[in-house]
Formats: sequence, C-alpha cells, structure tokens
Amino acid sequence: MMYTQSRKWKLKKPSHSEDPNSMASSSSTPPHGGDYEGGEEQRKGNNYEVFLSFRGKDTRKGFTDYLYTSLKVAGIHVFRDDNELRVGDEFGPELLCSITQSKISIPIISENYASSTWCLRELAHILKCRRNRGQIVLPIFYKVEPSQVRRLLGGFGDAISAHKRNLDERIVKEWEEALKEVTSLKVWESEKTDNGHEGKLVETVVRKVMGELKRLFLLNVPKQLVGIDDRVEYLMSFIDAKCSDTRVIGIYGMGGIGKTTLAKVLYNKLSSHYEYQSFVENIRERSKRKGIEGVQKQLISDINGDLCDVSNVDDGINILKSRFTNKKVLILLDDVDDHTHLNALVGDGSWFKAGSIVIVTTRDKGILDTAGVSYKYQLNELLSDQSLVLFSRHAFRMDSPPTDYQVISRDIVSTTWGLPLALEVIGSFLCGKTKEAWKATSKKLEKVPHKKVQEKLRISYDALDPEDQHIFLDIACFFIGSSKQHPTYMWDACGFFPGKGIEVLSLLSLIKIDEDGNFLMHDQLRDLGREIIRLENQKEPQNRSRLWDYEEAIEVLGSNKVRVFSTCLG
Repeated sequence: MMYTQSRKWKLKKPSHSEDPNSMASSSSTPPHGGDYEGGEEQRKGNNYEVFLSFRGKDTRKGFTDYLYTSLKVAGIHVFRDDNELRVGDEFGPELLCSITQSKISIPIISENYASSTWCLRELAHILKCRRNRGQIVLPIFYKVEPSQVRRLLGGFGDAISAHKRNLDERIVKEWEEALKEVTSLKVWESEKTDNGHEGKLVETVVRKVMGELKRLFLLNVPKQLVGIDDRVEYLMSFIDAKCSDTRVIGIYGMGGIGKTTLAKVLYNKLSSHYEYQSFVENIRERSKRKGIEGVQKQLISDINGDLCDVSNVDDGINILKSRFTNKKVLILLDDVDDHTHLNALVGDGSWFKAGSIVIVTTRDKGILDTAGVSYKYQLNELLSDQSLVLFSRHAFRMDSPPTDYQVISRDIVSTTWGLPLALEVIGSFLCGKTKEAWKATSKKLEKVPHKKVQEKLRISYDALDPEDQHIFLDIACFFIGSSKQHPTYMWDACGFFPGKGIEVLSLLSLIKIDEDGNFLMHDQLRDLGREIIRLENQKEPQNRSRLWDYEEAIEVLGSNKVRVFSTCLG
C-alpha cells in the first residue's frame, strides 16, 4: 500500500431459440482455523470439520498420527481425541459437543477399539449424529475385518463380554448395535486398500474429506435474487451426464449484470456431483498481481489437494495436462479477460476426465470465441418488473414500492436499464431518505448518459462524507479481501471514524463483509474507486493520492519524484 503526497452451473444440448434470456438474475472453501487436540480450545466451543475416534494404544503414533497430520496440512480443522491421555472417567459435554458440531467423523476401528469405553461411547454418539443430523461418517477398519466387528469375533466379543460384567446392560447393548451399524456403512479396510499401503489410504481419505467438505460449503450468493431459476435451468440444459468431453460453458455480459452470481448458483447446484472442484475468482485482477501462473497454482492446489511450485505458465500447463486426465472436475473461472489465460487454465478441455464442467464468466464474448468455447450464454438486463422488485427489496425491504413511491420508483428504475448492481446500490442509497432526496437523485440519474455505469454508481459515492469517501477509496485500492481489522487502526488514527464509515458503506451496498470479517467489493465499484484516483492526475501517478499498481509504484519510487509519508492525510 502506498500513499503519495497529493490527496486526494442429462439434458440434451438446447435449442438456443428457447433461450429464456428475458429472465436475468441479480448481480468464495470453508474457512479453516487452527488445529487442536482438545483442552482449552475445545472448551471454547470450536466447530471442528473432522473428528477422529481411535484407540491410542493401537494407532496413536502410527496411522492416526499420519492421518491427522495430513488432514492438518490440507488445511482441515480436525479434532483428535486421544482418550488414553484424559484425566478422569467422565464423558463430558465438551466431547459430545465436538462430535456433534463436526461435519465429518472418522472412527478408526482397530484391534483393541472395543476394549475402550470411551471409543464405544464416541462411536454410539457419532452414529446418533449421523441418523439425526446427517453427519458424514467415514469408518476405517485398521488391520481388522468388518465381519469380525459385525459378528463380535475374537477381541471384539471378549471386550463386549467384559463390559457386560461391569456396566449397565442397556448401554452395552447400544454399543453392540453401534459396532454392527458401522460395518454397514461404506468403509475402508487398511489391508485391502492399495494392497495395504497406508500412505495411499491416507491420501484417499484426505481427498475424500476435502471433497465432502466442499460439497457442504457452498459459494456465497446474495439473498435478494430475481429471475435466477430460469437462468440456471437453461444452463443446466447444456450439460449431458453422458458427455464424452469437458463442457466449457461461457457466461458473458457487461460488468454488474450478474454473471458471477449466476455462475455461483450453477456451480453450487452441480457441486454435489463432483469430488474435484475449484472456484477461482477475479482472474482479471489476480493475474495482474500474481501472473496467470499464480492462478494455475491455485487451480492445481484445489484439485490435487497439495501445494506445488509453478514457476512459469508452461510449467503450470504441463502439470495440469499430466495430473488431471483421470479427474472429473468442476471449475469456475470468474472474470477472464484474456483468451491466453483461458488456454493456460483449461486448454482445449482434454486435460480433464470426460464429464468435467468448466464455467467461465467474462465481459468479452470474443475471448470465448477465440478459445473455441461451444456453449455460450449472454446474460442480459432484468426486465422492468423484475428490476422494480429488486430495487424495492433494497429501497423498502419489500417486493414493491409503497403507493406514494410507485411513480418515482419506476422513474429511477428506468434509468438503471436493468443492471442489478445499479439497482442494489441506488436502492440501498435511497433507503430511508426523504422524498426530496429521491427527487434530487432521480434528476441526477436522468442526466447520466445511457449505460454509463460508473457515473450512476458515483452518485452514492459523492453523497458520502469525506472521511467515508477515503475509507471507500482505500478499500477499492488496497483492502479487498483483507480483514476489516487491518486498516481500522489506521483510519481511527486519521480521525475517519471507521466503525461508522464501514457501517455506512455496507448499508449503501458499496462494500460487503463476509462471514470472516473480510472486505468484499464488486469489481465495478472497485474500478470506480480506482478511476477516481487515476483522474486526480492521469499522466503523473506520483501526484495521485494512492498507488496500488505494483509497476507504477516501483516506477514512481525509482524516479525519486514522490515523498512517501503518513497515511493520515487530513
């Protein structure tokens, strides 16, 4: 970040004549925390993604440790209950909570598993969560056969008999039923998977867990959607479950029209059918910062579940071509603005297993044409009535305007020519405003030339207090994707009242904040903010208030034409 001295997603291929293009829509991998083994972090109520139940004396230092570590390396929030290390005999509520809140449980059934009352209690509760809450259970039978467990042969029968002598018969009966039930699930047997190669088994388990988690955590889409179902149904008709190739589906249209939202809804609808998935957002912006090889690296990591070094574009292409021909993938490439980037990420589609789906969003249809994309869909503007519904949801928090706002609402909606982003931003801006403010805004919108998107959006920016404008520009230039905590201290020191400013920007739909507290901003609004800065001095970047482009910043610093100083610009 740099300030300069001045301020300042089985059907046949469709007939395109059936395109329901009159129906448009409005306008990110689960977050992973740290890795814990119980204790204080458990008592704080962490929601774990994976719960491991195992008999420590059998697998603690070997298979379980290897699996646990591999899950951690994959970024998965995993709880490992090493019950032999516990103090006391109480099966406490914290442990029950950890099992209940986990998305996936993996009981590792080994030779002495049933001899532990802790393991049997865990197994009974895990299966109860599966029945009542739909929890995913992935059993591993480690050096034992499921038939031994189901029929209570050998050590399993001995262990249950011992428990019956010391414990309530009803409890032990529940444990017997749990041991039988777990063998009815789809299981892995360590001695039969890859000829007993445990490393391969761990790799398989980790990949399965990652696939299941991706299906559980869908991409975020706005709640206020209009006309989305017909769009998705039409795009689904591009997809044939028996297709012998990779289907690349291009969604194109102007900025702010809702391409990314439509693509995310399609991706979410398809995701449960694909083990290998990747959503790569903002490729236009990211390729400028990290090069397209950085985007290749994320794609490879998402699909393969590991990190690899991609030193150049050709290296990335070779990895994609060599590693993924046997993988059926679902990929969403968002905001592609260069056909060479599309070629570097998916090639001609032969790099992936037949049945794979690649969804591409772009503003430029020519990119899809040059790349030879066969399935293209133009996303057009919302119809007038749909526009009014979307606008009203943001301006009035209902589906239609009040009677005395009908005429002016329709007048304002007509100036947005069905652009969902403009409807959202302007509706949010007018929410709670006086009738006089509505009339003044309507006049300003009427003066903006047809399809001048940024000028329409700038009306909301111009109405901000100067401090809030600075916060908006800082986010647009530097802090998209960053935690809101990072720049708050700076803004506070500058006297910008960041708490109030962030709330105002959020209420006006100029920014959004995700569930992790990170700033999000539509690319049209980002471009608006950066254009405002560029216009401060078009030819001399050293005289602009902010520099975010790496090459420009290096050039300015190298020329000694600027003095970098405090971010509090007053």
